[in-house]
Amino acid sequence: MSTFASFLDTQTADALDVLADFDREAALAAGIRPSHVDEWQLVRDTYFGTTTWTAQQRLAVEVVRSRKMSIDQLALIEKQLKKVKDPRQKWELRFELLGVSGRYETVRRKAKALIGEETKPARKQLRFSKTRNGRRTMTVTADERDLADLEHELLRGIDPSKAAAPQMLANFLRLMRSGNAGVPVAVPRPIVLVPLPAYSRIMAGDGDDIRLGLTDATTMTGAEFLQQCVSEELELAAVHPQEGPVNLYRAQRLANQKQRDLARVSSPVCPVPGCRHGADACEIHHITAWKNGGETNAANLAPLCRYHNRVNDDDPWRAKRGRIERARGTPRWRSPRGYLVPNDYHRYAAVDTLFGPRGPT
Repeated sequence: MSTFASFLDTQTADALDVLADFDREAALAAGIRPSHVDEWQLVRDTYFGTTTWTAQQRLAVEVVRSRKMSIDQLALIEKQLKKVKDPRQKWELRFELLGVSGRYETVRRKAKALIGEETKPARKQLRFSKTRNGRRTMTVTADERDLADLEHELLRGIDPSKAAAPQMLANFLRLMRSGNAGVPVAVPRPIVLVPLPAYSRIMAGDGDDIRLGLTDATTMTGAEFLQQCVSEELELAAVHPQEGPVNLYRAQRLANQKQRDLARVSSPVCPVPGCRHGADACEIHHITAWKNGGETNAANLAPLCRYHNRVNDDDPWRAKRGRIERARGTPRWRSPRGYLVPNDYHRYAAVDTLFGPRGPT
């Protein structure tokens, strides 16, 4: 038997025997995709977990072994059965689906016919993606009437001989920017986070190849900075190579504007790994909690998005969701297992920008 044939056996004929010894942490540590691990957990709990329906469980194990159904088919069945609340009906439907012969798609169609699609309406929300090659995606879920009205407005006046989507986007942006009620264009504040030689190049008009990080988690070239931001007033932030942005005290719990600016400079994006939220849209977090005696000064402040500010382990001994610490003048996330992990989504923190990612030794 070839190696691949043996692998297929672990996914089909031997699937349940393999999952009987399922170890979630070992699978994650081995680099298995978390969604696969979740599916394996679901199948393992169904066929080997604690249940009051022990007779049905034993019979189901026998059926799966005799029919040699794949792990993916079993996971599909269990994900569909999560919509069914009555346990007796769930076991009846499970056995009916276990009797289906054919490929994955055959089982999927049968499950859809038996159980149907999710009837619960999607939650109303608006979401933004991370930046990819200078662009982001906005996803809106709202009442159909509201979005139908918007679609109708965006389709007005488009050229039917050309693609509709780009024209609708152009109409949307015009609508967004039009009139007194439109969304204003955000002009970044000119806080200088570049070494003096690079700044001199920018001021000399030679900054096309210089990339600056902004506190809304976007970037611009030195030439764009010169064109959009440099005016008669210019703000400079003092940054220490080890301590980071410098200043202030524990006089009040809420950070003043100067302290907020220094926190934004220290980390122009929420420092939790993978978070896309720029510091401009973040809350100001006390690294050592105010309730634990943490001061409202630059060394103890960091910008965190609303979600991560609420799940941060303010008490270091908890070690459940991770916490923000300051490492070499920059807010960093420390994992529950004790590892400091940077947010590589936007690498423009003040110390890294001015002194390099490793900093002075």
